[in-house]
Amino acid sequence: MMQLDCPWCGMRDEPEFVCGGTSHIQRPALEVPDREWAEYLFFRENPKGLHHERWCHIFGCGRWFNVSRDTVTHAVVHVYGIDGRSS
Repeated sequence: MMQLDCPWCGMRDEPEFVCGGTSHIQRPALEVPDREWAEYLFFRENPKGLHHERWCHIFGCGRWFNVSRDTVTHAVVHVYGIDGRSS
């Protein structure tokens, strides 16, 4: 079972969290063409290796944070706040 180190609550099992998807992606402006919105909503990279994700501790403090994780081994490399500061 994967464990995540919540910056506020400490190390917890993964079922206490929900993944909110890829971190550090730019949302398009409202006036862009539908094709650009479709790219943003439906077509994301699925990298093998280091990936940055947004997670929420739903059965804990309820706060969001970022995780850098290896998608092959599930090893968590780094946990940091949404503002970019480390815990």
